[in-house]
Amino acid sequence: MNKRFVIAIDGPAASGKSTTAKQLAKRLKYVYIDTGAMYRACGLCTLLQDVDLDDEIALKKMLDTISIKIKYAKNGNRILLNNEDVSTRIREADITKLSSQIAVIGIVRKKMVELQRKMGENGGIIMDGRDIGTVVFPNADFKFFMIADVKTRALRRWKEARLKGEDISLEKIEEELIWRDKNDSTRDISPLKQAIDAIPIDTSNVTIDQQVDMIYSIVVE
Repeated sequence: MNKRFVIAIDGPAASGKSTTAKQLAKRLKYVYIDTGAMYRACGLCTLLQDVDLDDEIALKKMLDTISIKIKYAKNGNRILLNNEDVSTRIREADITKLSSQIAVIGIVRKKMVELQRKMGENGGIIMDGRDIGTVVFPNADFKFFMIADVKTRALRRWKEARLKGEDISLEKIEEELIWRDKNDSTRDISPLKQAIDAIPIDTSNVTIDQQVDMIYSIVVE
């Protein structure tokens, strides 16, 4: 393929979009941009700088100087916040909830979309999130929307947590996912929804490899 496409993958939390996007990027030799990690990094920045989410002046001041970079690494991209590697910290539970709260703030989304569009202006990128195909890149060459039932998604998150040594119940994770689904899909700004021209991919009963194969075959055709 000579053309360098922009591929948008949207879907709810734990639907498999990030893992699929990472593996697809490797196969296509594209750059993977984790937009969720960008919002997580932004949330972490508010903690580090003690910025109240309701203080728009302080928040704008922080956003004017924030630097978020995604650095390629063979074992997984690294997320740099103001030149500091925060890849591990942004995956912790407190940041997970904070990222969903900060994602509904207009000036935050405006800044993140600005950064995301700049990253993808030359194509050859795969970006996953909740509004990539509807807001960030409405003219993306390919749009996919990943879906899976909440129990399947909760089990995935629980297994990931166990591998990391985190002590959290399956029921608690399911409750958090239900909360995030409602919060993400009903927010006023860039809600989670499937783009009209997006291709739905149900990941409930398929492996990651099968998900990647499905999307890869569509793109290369």
